[in-house]
Amino acid sequence: MERLSVWVAGLASQGPVPDRLFVELERAGLACTALVKEPSPCGPGIVCFECCDPHLLERVRTLSRGGEERLLALDLRQTDGDRGDGWAILAAGAADVLGLDAPERIASAAAARFLRWAAVDRLLDSRLVHRNLVGTGPAWRATLRRVVEIARFSGSSILLGGESGTGKELVARLIHTLDGRPDKRELIIVDCTTVAPGLSGSEFFGHDRGAYTGASGPRDGAFALADGGTLFLDEVGELPLRLQGELLRVVQEGTYKRLGGDTWQTTRFRLVCATHRNLPDEVAEGRFRADLYHRLAAWTCVLPPLRERREDVPALAERFLTELFGEASPPPLDPAVLDLLLARDYPGNVRDLKHLVERIAARHVGDGPITFGDVPEDERPAAAGAPRGGAGELFERSARRALLGGMGLKEIGNAAAEAAVRVALEREEGNVHRAALLLGVTDRALQLRRAAWRKKGGDGVDEATPAGG
Repeated sequence: MERLSVWVAGLASQGPVPDRLFVELERAGLACTALVKEPSPCGPGIVCFECCDPHLLERVRTLSRGGEERLLALDLRQTDGDRGDGWAILAAGAADVLGLDAPERIASAAAARFLRWAAVDRLLDSRLVHRNLVGTGPAWRATLRRVVEIARFSGSSILLGGESGTGKELVARLIHTLDGRPDKRELIIVDCTTVAPGLSGSEFFGHDRGAYTGASGPRDGAFALADGGTLFLDEVGELPLRLQGELLRVVQEGTYKRLGGDTWQTTRFRLVCATHRNLPDEVAEGRFRADLYHRLAAWTCVLPPLRERREDVPALAERFLTELFGEASPPPLDPAVLDLLLARDYPGNVRDLKHLVERIAARHVGDGPITFGDVPEDERPAAAGAPRGGAGELFERSARRALLGGMGLKEIGNAAAEAAVRVALEREEGNVHRAALLLGVTDRALQLRRAAWRKKGGDGVDEATPAGG
């Protein structure tokens, strides 16, 4: 079996990593590499420390890339005292914090964690997940990590929260697919907003023949159909209080009776629920049972709205276009149209984006990219008057595209400054003095900037006319 590779680093100000620790980590099945000079390695790793200070927290943020890489913080302090500073280390991006009691025990615990994290991340990066749920942004990836681990390595009930249109049903389907039960049966979906009050009992419990007028034969309800599988209750916050109590009894005891029946039926299913409501608030207001809430929320996961994962908009739009155009290659998006998609607000989240892409695609004809005219009139910036924020919005769109392209703050600033100088020199036909006045800088500052650009390779504006030329 291939050994999992991890790097191990200490803090220069807190002493070297004990050699014994390396030995025990290797015995536990990890292939360890001492991190000496590499400032920001890739892959999982261990950072050892003897005191929690701002330098450690910044180091954790850097090495974990803000929590994207799996990092284990190892406390080398030989103490059984309070380790409450571990919460700050987790908040900085560490996946876990362990205290050193004996090197062999800590190595075994570390290896077990890295093996679990590796299994989760393999699933996270698998085609199965990417085929169903699109997005690689930090917020979305962190959410899916939790979902994948809960789905595969537990059988607990899961409560999915988040605004409408964030993909809760898709996540519920993924949970069922990843569920590791060898004899798992079907996923049964009940939309609680569509259950008619008078028929709710039959919808969930089923009925025997003659249970009510029109019940001409027996019928299985959701509890029977989900036996051995997964029951997904969408918008569970809409259930009336009476039905909440009945659901609680089934979840707790695993037994129920059909309407009109006298025989107790048994059922065992994994329960996944979703709601756009804040159920703790609903409990406080008396609209949702507290005991049922705690049963449903063994694990909770709130899906981020699209405004918190805008970097995923291009990939989502491309997926929707691929679905719409089938086997044919989907047309690319003109940069201006992509800018519009990135800048637009999406009250309906991913569902809202999908509907917009469908409207745009319906107008597109012929070969070539999707362009200005394919965007419906009511979605164009001019439809609401001047573009929101004027030049500020244009800068925001450009900055967003640069960030999505991998540029950092310093690179974006330099690129914006170079573009501004180039435009000013073109407008003033190469006259440095007039270009400097337009830019609000001195002639000398502009000349120095141009000289620096020429030194690093030139930018195409070094033939400008001197002041007064």
